[in-house]
Amino acid sequence: MTEKELLELISNNQQLMQVLGIISELPLKDAWLAAGSVRNVIWDEVTHQHHSLSESDIDIVFYDPEMTYENQLSIETKLNQKFSDYQWQVRNQYLMYHHSPNTKPYTSSRDAISKYPETATAIAIKIDIDGKLILFAPYGLSVIASLEIHPTPHFKEDSDRMRLYKNRLKQKNWKDKWPQLKCYDD
Repeated sequence: MTEKELLELISNNQQLMQVLGIISELPLKDAWLAAGSVRNVIWDEVTHQHHSLSESDIDIVFYDPEMTYENQLSIETKLNQKFSDYQWQVRNQYLMYHHSPNTKPYTSSRDAISKYPETATAIAIKIDIDGKLILFAPYGLSVIASLEIHPTPHFKEDSDRMRLYKNRLKQKNWKDKWPQLKCYDD
């Protein structure tokens, strides 16, 4: 799958475009729709399946050193009340390095996304101020489209992070939805 094909797929997906529009109007700096919310669209396309966005979390990531955790939770609560068809998760990447062992503070949403556990999860999209879709996929789309799950370089370089990666593979049960997935420890 090429970037052009993915952007076309997303622009033709009414649910995704609605979610991206909602995100673009939030008072969040460096905000993206990330991780499984984008990855699952690719996996569904490749496997000829359809899972609604409402079946899993809507992962909104942003980067703002000045936003309090309480304000972040308030935005998440309001989204879940106003748009209750979806399971919104709003995460300030400024704070998220605490959840990744032996990790220095992130410098931006893109920096954080590039250090997610799996290459297939390290993907995000947003609508820029001109209404154009912007994709960030630091490890490319080919690995995601080939239904492969690998640890990111950040996770490969640390045994504690690799333990977390392996635990996530067990806990996520992705193969229940996409049995064709291939998981690697490399």
